[in-house]
Amino acid sequence: MFVSEKQIEIRYAETDQMGVVYHANYIIWMEIGRSQLVNDAGFEYAELEKDGYVSPVMDLSISYKAAMHYGQVATVRTWVEKHDRLRTTYGYEILHEDGTIAATAQSVHILAQKDTLRPVSLSKIDPAWDAKYKEIACETK
Repeated sequence: MFVSEKQIEIRYAETDQMGVVYHANYIIWMEIGRSQLVNDAGFEYAELEKDGYVSPVMDLSISYKAAMHYGQVATVRTWVEKHDRLRTTYGYEILHEDGTIAATAQSVHILAQKDTLRPVSLSKIDPAWDAKYKEIACETK
């Protein structure tokens, strides 16, 4: 299984009054993990944007398991769960330094024209990227 990992040093600004990482920061970490996966697969998301495409989130779910705190290092593990003609589903685990799972998550994205948000197939825009995602996806439809 093709899994990308990215370590993130938790900053004080990412915590709430209880000293716990604020829940919305996990979404930012997921984006960082997704970008790392794209880079590790040999592609650049910025190139898609230059060509007039974006990849909006269509669905997102997170399950929080164990709180994280300032001063810890989080590891974001990211993979492609599914990739079909119009949608890509990414899976995530966010881990404590000892490997304890802090959160699990999933996000579903489409590729769309930036100006109209009309969905387009990755196979038409970048066949090599589409083929790589089909190769590394845990489940292909």
